[in-house]
This record gives sequence, C-alpha cells and structure tokens, in this order.
Amino acid sequence: MSFPILTVCLGNVCRSPQAELLLAARLRAHGVEPEVSSAGARALVGRGVDPSSASELEARGIAHDTFAARQLAPALVQPAALVLTATRDLRSRVLEEAPGALRRTFTLLEFAAHCDRLVPGGVSSYADPRDLVADAAAQRGSLSLEDPDVPDPIGRSAETHARVAALIDDAVTRIATALVGSGLR
Repeated sequence: MSFPILTVCLGNVCRSPQAELLLAARLRAHGVEPEVSSAGARALVGRGVDPSSASELEARGIAHDTFAARQLAPALVQPAALVLTATRDLRSRVLEEAPGALRRTFTLLEFAAHCDRLVPGGVSSYADPRDLVADAAAQRGSLSLEDPDVPDPIGRSAETHARVAALIDDAVTRIATALVGSGLR
C-alpha cells in the first residue's frame, strides 16, 4: 500500500530529519517498508543533519549519512497521504504552498494525540490508514493540547536537543503503531 508521509520543519536539518528517519525506522520495526521524506520551509538545501541532532539519531541507532536537506514545495506535499509539521506556523506554511492538503496536514504532536485517541494501544477498527487520517481531520477541533509545537533546538544546548529528540521519538513511535494498527502494510 502506498502511503507517502512528509515531515516538515524550518531548516530541514533538525526536527524534520529526525521525524523522517525515526518514523521510517519505527515502521520498519513493524515490517513496513516506509515512504517517509522531509523538507524545510526555509531549508538549508543540501546540508546534512545538524551535528547535535545527528548525535541524538546515532544514540538511537539511526543512520543519517545520506540525508540532504531540501526545500518544501507543492510537488512534495501533493502526493503525501500525511504531512506532519513541527509547529502550527509550519502547518500554515504547508497549507500556503498546497491548500488542498488541509485534511492530511497536522503538527506531529497533534497527530500523535489523535492516534492515541483513535487507535488506543495500536488496536484499530480501520482497514486503511487514510481513514485514520480522515477521522483525525474531522476531529481536529475536539483535541486540546497544551502545546502542539515541537521546539526548534538549532543552536541550543545538548540537553535541549535531547529533549526534542525524545519528544519526536515518542510521537513517531505512537504514530507508527497507530498506522500499522490501521492497516499500513
């Protein structure tokens, strides 16, 4: 089943590469060959993962040596079945680029919370992950998160990078479990 996922942050060197690479790894752990990519609204095109973010990936056993940042464009958003952004502002930027993506674009933390509610414990009645995305979109206003944004760690302390990586890893693990429980193969 083709289910392309796009993760988006600002520079495409910290948060979105971590989300991309960690989500792909979590899906592979479930036996799914993932279609996950990332982009940045103001990408540092061609650069690798930020060294501090790279250290967090390495600590989790995730390779990043072939990663290269790329610029967000409508051609990347349009085929995505799910778009996960680091922040609400970035979600708005994605929708400026591709207004038709509204029903499949969420912040990473927002979608993880919907997954928790709609697919508790990874047990789902969905036969297709697109149905999970559609239900999450339909219930968007019913969810209240203290802060749906993943903070930008660029240029910040190692502790900040560690906190952000843990936040992303937790969210993508929950998302991967829900997607697989919803029929992603």
